[in-house]
Order: sequence, then structure tokens, then C-alpha cells
Amino acid sequence: MNIILLGAPGAGKGTQAEIICERLSIPTISTGNIIREALKSGTEMGLKAKSFIEAGSLVPDEVVIGIIKERLAKGDCENGFILDGFPRTIPQAEALDKMGVVIDKVIDIEVTDESIVKRLSGRRVCEDCGASYHLEYKAPKVDGKCDKCNGTLVQRKDDHPDTVLSRLEVYHKETEPLKAYYEKQNKLVIVYGQDEVQDTTKLVLQALEA
Repeated sequence: MNIILLGAPGAGKGTQAEIICERLSIPTISTGNIIREALKSGTEMGLKAKSFIEAGSLVPDEVVIGIIKERLAKGDCENGFILDGFPRTIPQAEALDKMGVVIDKVIDIEVTDESIVKRLSGRRVCEDCGASYHLEYKAPKVDGKCDKCNGTLVQRKDDHPDTVLSRLEVYHKETEPLKAYYEKQNKLVIVYGQDEVQDTTKLVLQALEA
């Protein structure tokens, strides 16, 4: 089964991708990871991406799409894959269609902006070991200190409320239109994100079986 996962930053796509990956034994293909792989392996598209990254520019669509195409041609994608973080825009979705890639289901995980800001702005990460906490849902035993190594807990720049709101604005403008695009193709299934990860997972798995 070929699946696309949609959802705003902080909606929990990454966690759900890992679970689907295990259940269906298909790879998760995340844009960031495959660009890093392509850079490391020095493929033609990887070298093109490198030139843009070194110049401090965004990697253009045509290069990202080329890297995706290279990745989907690998043997482990024969029985399906999960795309997480691609496509981000309508032109990217159209390019995927032109490549002849057939998508079976598009799962959109819906979480309100308010919940996402609360979820991400409450996150704290240990400077030393990278352990993750949340001020409300997974608080450390000692305020500001990591339970595992006693390192200092910090808020990442990406998790600052202003940054989260800015990322959400970009998502609503550029990525959300994909819902209508895939709805027209009768591939879109909306799942409402729950407070507990396992409750969201249950709904996602039901959507895949439907």
C-alpha cells in the first residue's frame, strides 16, 4: 500500500509513520532523511541538492522530486511506502502523479492550531542526552533537569510559540490545499488526532483498513 501522511507540524505524523511502518513492513520516506541519504551517497540528485544547501538556498522542487524518484525505485518500496513530508505543495503532488506513482490512501491527521501550539511550546529537550519532556504531559521529576542524566532542559527554537504559529501559517497556505486535491481523487481520509497517541493510532489503522 502506498500512503501519504498529511498533517500540520506537531500533529504526530512521525509517530504514526513509525507504527504503520512496523505494522505493514513498508519503509517510511521522509524528505529530510532521504535528502541526507542522497547527500551522503553522492547520487546525481544528491550532488544537485548539495549545491543549493551549500549556497544556503532551499532545495527546489525538481531536485526534491528527483531524489524521491530515486528512493521509490529501490527494492524495499516494492510492497508499498509511507511518504511523510512530501508532497508539501500542489505542484509537488502533480509531479508525483506525472511520475506515475499511484497513491492508495492519503491520511490527514487533524489537530487544532491551539492544541499544536500547546503541545509543541510545552516540549523541553535535554541539552546533554536529547531526552524529551513536556511541561504538562511528561514533566521531569525536578523542574528544568533531565531524569536520566541531570542535564539542563531547554526549549528548542522550533518549539517557541511564535515559531510554531509561523510554521502553521505556512502549512495552512501551502500544504493544506492538498486535502482538496486528494479528496477529488477519492483518496483522502481525515483522522482527528486524540490526546493519547494509541487512540490516534487506532483511528489511523481503521482508516487504512477501510
